[in-house]
Amino acid sequence: RWSARAIKAFSMAELEARKMKYATTGTESLLMGILTEGTSKASLYLRANGVTLFKVRNEAVNVLGKADMYFFSPEHPPLTEPAQQALDWAVDEHQKLGANGEISTMLLLLGIWEQKNSAGQKILAALGFDDKKAQEI
Repeated sequence: RWSARAIKAFSMAELEARKMKYATTGTESLLMGILTEGTSKASLYLRANGVTLFKVRNEAVNVLGKADMYFFSPEHPPLTEPAQQALDWAVDEHQKLGANGEISTMLLLLGIWEQKNSAGQKILAALGFDDKKAQEI
């Protein structure tokens, strides 16, 4: 049900969580995963609007803090509740739209935005993403 790009973005999100030494995969990691994947419409849209991987990583440290411990997360860091809700939102929205085909990274991005007060939503807001941009999508 998920597009190949969305699956790759999710895989990259887990990798980004491990790189940042976070114990879980949160909405901030999902956002980094979309940007790391690099070829999806969501990634291209974000970059065209000034949201880059470097900026998201820096903002993640501002929002969540730096993981200074020698902590190595498991191969598949578990999802935070907001990250799971973002994925569920994308699935639900896809079904509501009656859309054919696969769930895209755009729906994943909007799912992150819909998780108010999550790290990913705070990072997007800090980098200039707003409801108007969400409507554009």
